[in-house]
Amino acid sequence: MQIKENFTLLTDFYEFTMANGFFVEGYKDKIVYFDMFFRKVPDSGGFAIMAGVQQLIEYIEGLSFSDEDIEYLRGKKIFDEKFLAYLKDFKFSCDVWAIPEGTPIFPGEPVLTVRGPAVQAQFVETMVLLTINYQSLIATKANRIVRAADGRGVMEFGSRRAQGYNAAVLGARAAYIGGCVGTACTIAERDFGVPALGTMAHSWVQLFESEYEAFAAYARTYPDQCTLLIDTYNVLKSGLPNAIRVFNEVLLPMGYRPKGVRIDSGDITYLSKKCRKVLDEAGFPDCKIVASNSLDEYIIRDTLIQGAQIDLFGVGERLITSKSDPIFGGVYKLVAVENDNGELIPKIKVSENVAKITTPGFKQVYRLYSRETSAAIADVITLHDEIIDDSCPYEIFDPEYTWKRKIVTDFYARPLLKKIFSKGKCIYESPDIHILREYCKMETDGLWEEVKRFENPHKYYVDLSEKLWNIRAELLRQYQ
Repeated sequence: MQIKENFTLLTDFYEFTMANGFFVEGYKDKIVYFDMFFRKVPDSGGFAIMAGVQQLIEYIEGLSFSDEDIEYLRGKKIFDEKFLAYLKDFKFSCDVWAIPEGTPIFPGEPVLTVRGPAVQAQFVETMVLLTINYQSLIATKANRIVRAADGRGVMEFGSRRAQGYNAAVLGARAAYIGGCVGTACTIAERDFGVPALGTMAHSWVQLFESEYEAFAAYARTYPDQCTLLIDTYNVLKSGLPNAIRVFNEVLLPMGYRPKGVRIDSGDITYLSKKCRKVLDEAGFPDCKIVASNSLDEYIIRDTLIQGAQIDLFGVGERLITSKSDPIFGGVYKLVAVENDNGELIPKIKVSENVAKITTPGFKQVYRLYSRETSAAIADVITLHDEIIDDSCPYEIFDPEYTWKRKIVTDFYARPLLKKIFSKGKCIYESPDIHILREYCKMETDGLWEEVKRFENPHKYYVDLSEKLWNIRAELLRQYQ
C-alpha cells in the first residue's frame, strides 16, 4: 500500500523548532547519527518482532513540503525565511539502516540508524517511532498469541476495535508478519496480500425466520466454504443440532463437506469438547471448531491445557490494541556526530536512571548462531566497521557484569542492520509479506525455548564488543 496522504507535518512541533535552530546556527549540514532502540519488551516478554520498515520507506520517499505546509509554518511567525525556503526545496539525503521486518529484536540494540544532515536526521524522528513502534507492538503481540495456539491457526479480527483506521489496516499487516493466518480486514488483503477471512455475524442468523433457514441459506450460497456461527441462541440445544441437520440435508447432497462451526460466547473449553464429540458421532470429524470472543495468549493457553477442542482462533481487540501492554517504547537518540574533518565523535546520554544511558557510536548488530543447531546464541553490538570472525572462538561478556564471560565456538555470525537508503535513495526491496511471515517463524523457532516463556523468560544475551564497551566506559568516566 502506498502512502497517498502528505504526512510531512505529522511530526512533533519541536522537530521544526530544532531544525530551524540548526539552520540558523549553521548546523543544518552537520552530519549526525541517530539510533532507534527500545528498553523493554511488551508484556515482560523475552523478545519483540521488528515491523513497519516498508511503511517507513514509503514515508521517506514521499517526504516533501507543499505550499500549504510552508504557509502554515510561516504563519507561526517564528521560523527564518531562509529555513522556509530550504524546506520548500527539501530533499531527503540521509543513509538509513534497519533490521529487517520479522526479525526478533531485543532491548538496547539499535533496530534502525539514520546518518545524515542534522536537520533531516532529526526531523524524521516522530515518523520513525510512530511507524516502527506500532507495527512492532502488534507483530510482537500476534507472535505471542500464535505461539500460545501451538500450531492452530490464529485470525486477526480486530478492525472494529482498532484505534483508528490506519491502525486497523497496518495492525492486520503486522499481525500477519507475526504469524497470524489471515485477517477480517478486507483492505489488508487488497493492499498487502494478507488473506481476508470471515463468514457470518449473528445478524445473519437473526434475519431469517429460523436458525435452520439461516444456516441452510448460507450453505446453499457458500457450499465450499461453509462455516456456521452456532451461538446466536444456544450452542448445544439449537446451534449445533441445526448445523448438523444442514450439513446432512443441504451440503452432503450438493457434494460438499462442512468447513467448520464457530463459537463466539460461553465457556469455549466446555462447549468445544461437547461439540467435538457430537460432530464426530454425526460423521463430521473433519469439521473444524473455531473460537472467538475476547481471547489472548493466556486464555488460549489455558483453554488448550484444559483440553479445549479448538482448531482455529479469532482474536480481536486484545491483539489489535495489544490490550495487556499497549505501548512499544522505542526511542530515537543522537549517538554520534562527524567533525569538520569527517572524524566520527561518539555521543552519549547519561541519566540517573541507568536504563536510560545510551550506547554511543555508529554501530552494527551481529547475531551469533550455533553451527550445530542453528539456534541463536547471543547478539553482539559492535562498532560499524568491526567484523566478528566466526572462524575462530569469540569472547562475549555482560556489559554490566563484565566478569560474566563466555567463549563462543562453532558458531556463525550474521549482521542484522541492512542499509535501506543511500544518500536519500532507497536501495532495499522489501520482501513479499508471505516471505516475511515465514522468515519471522523461522527466526522465532531458532530462539531458546526459555526465551519464549510468557512468564519470567530467560534474558537473551545482548552484549557489547570490547571496543564499543571501552568507548562507552570512557565517556561515562568523562561525564562523571
